[in-house]
Amino acid sequence: MNKFKIVPLTADYAKRIRETRKDDFGHEVIEQVAKGRGPCRVSLKPFTVGEDKRLLLSHSPFEIDNAFSQPGPIFIHADEVEEYKDIYRFPPEIKADKENFPLSLIGYSQSQKMVFTKLVGDADVDELIPEIFEANPKVAYLHARNAEACCYICRIERVEENG
Repeated sequence: MNKFKIVPLTADYAKRIRETRKDDFGHEVIEQVAKGRGPCRVSLKPFTVGEDKRLLLSHSPFEIDNAFSQPGPIFIHADEVEEYKDIYRFPPEIKADKENFPLSLIGYSQSQKMVFTKLVGDADVDELIPEIFEANPKVAYLHARNAEACCYICRIERVEENG
């Protein structure tokens, strides 16, 4: 049974950014050849350094504007890409590359207050996520972030059992 689902940025969101060349804060979006692995926050796939074109923009992964809204820099592909589809497991290319993608998981309550943090380290993130949800009922959802750069990667939501 699926215990969680991965929520990438949507293709519609990325399309709007590509078309307007402005982020939600009114900043000009910067296009560049990838200098790092990323990942793209839509496909959740790493960039190919020196080849892929990416867009740098400011993003806040929250609906409520408060002290926890943590806007910051993220990257998306400059070209249209498919949204991450294998939503019931953590993106394997990110999971497998602990050197380029050291992960932290941050848990938030329904009212968007930070209530939990955990460095993933050598743990299996696909096993760790359901353990966090089971042991921490106040955690409504998690954010995966780069543990070194602190930048947002994706949202992770509980999958409620039916019946």
